[in-house]
Amino acid sequence: MADFVLALDQGTTSSRAIVFDGTYRIRGLAQREFPQIYPKPGWVEHDPRDLWDTILETMRSALADAGLAASDIAAIGITNQRETVVLWDRATGRAIHNAIVWQDRRTADLCAALKADGSEGMITDRTGLLADPYFSATKIAWILDNVEGARTRAERGELAFGTVDTWLLWHLTGGRRHVTDATNASRTMLCNIDTGEWDEDLLRLFRVPRSILPEIRDSIDDFGSTDPSLFGVAIPVRGVAGDQQAATVGQACFTPGMMKSTYGTGCFALLNTGHERVPSKNRLLSTIAYRINGRTTYALEGSIFIAGAAVQWLRDGLGILQRADQSGSFAAQADPQQEVYLVPAFTGLGAPWWQPDARGALYGLTRNTGPNEIARAALESVCYQTRDLLDAMRQDWSAAADTVLRVDGGMVASDWTMQRLADILNAPVDRPVILETTALGAAWLAGCGAGVWPGSEGFAASWRADHRFEPAMADGERERALAGWRRAVQRTIWQG
Repeated sequence: MADFVLALDQGTTSSRAIVFDGTYRIRGLAQREFPQIYPKPGWVEHDPRDLWDTILETMRSALADAGLAASDIAAIGITNQRETVVLWDRATGRAIHNAIVWQDRRTADLCAALKADGSEGMITDRTGLLADPYFSATKIAWILDNVEGARTRAERGELAFGTVDTWLLWHLTGGRRHVTDATNASRTMLCNIDTGEWDEDLLRLFRVPRSILPEIRDSIDDFGSTDPSLFGVAIPVRGVAGDQQAATVGQACFTPGMMKSTYGTGCFALLNTGHERVPSKNRLLSTIAYRINGRTTYALEGSIFIAGAAVQWLRDGLGILQRADQSGSFAAQADPQQEVYLVPAFTGLGAPWWQPDARGALYGLTRNTGPNEIARAALESVCYQTRDLLDAMRQDWSAAADTVLRVDGGMVASDWTMQRLADILNAPVDRPVILETTALGAAWLAGCGAGVWPGSEGFAASWRADHRFEPAMADGERERALAGWRRAVQRTIWQG
């Protein structure tokens, strides 16, 4: 059997398809961006059809780029932006509203009410999550309550809900499969991560009819096959994981204590805690890292809403950069005497602060502050936020004390940023040879599930570092910088 695997990576700003061969080399790749929709401040939507259309287009283009036919593909793996919500008509397959994206904050008042009435304790106990607009449940409730007739139709069984993986699987299989995997389910605020099943008490709390929910499966499982009308043959789908969990797998973080951080639109750090669910005392998330052969591996997760999006803001919002990859060279030329801090709370602050109403702010500006200093502040903001997450993880779980951070995502190509990250963390940072770790993780799940790629031990043995960044900043300089960052965050929260 051929050992080619097709990974579908449906992200927040673009869709990609990558063909990997059995040595994990990329043989074909295609990427398509799609529009972001901002109906109101703090609201973020996607047209669900754009997500499907761009995935289908990239699948065909990646196969052509690899010079392969669909019949050469052993299996498909899917990874996706998490928490984003789609509801659609079961009969027509058409969405009843735009997808509400994970970044969207429209349900902040509902989440505040849940905290006020004491419901957050049960939510955290069952799901490992916090009552925050980031997660899916309140988004589902908003659509059911604000789209005319939606709740009635849902209760009649006419509608289906899915995170983006489920939406894609529905269309890939011609509407034959309404399924998700445990990692995506664990981000909905409706799944009990101890049992791995939908929780009846949470369904009642959020008034979500059980009939709209997909079946929860392992991350390596039979998710159906593509409808033959799409590619001429039926290609099996054998792996699914949310993007951050897929990156954890792609970084071969299979051993408890291993940690990865992905720097895409946002930044997401996951620490493998093994088969033990570690509750957080520092407002981190306990989540499912993956579920294989019916056995769950857990992780502590910290979520930063704005990482690469800050660089996009420099380019598209301020016009400081012509290209995103210029940010590191700008930062390297910044005046070291200027202590400029950007708190990029454009859509609120994530872990460990969880302040949905906070908004972005720049501190320390002088007449001499220019593009270089602002670029440095944007990149450093990602480093500081990662340090906040690592500190919280170390307080929650002693095994995190000597963690080496494995990194991936678009921002890690910048040597300046990765060196500053190691300096601020005071810990080594490993950048892998294969940077497409999110797609690779989805590919490994599928390839392993199809029996054409090795198990976790064989896959982990193949992981290689491109470069290790060692901390080189003096302790006093680091502590002074961190103190300035913490003052900036506190001022931002106070203003929010």
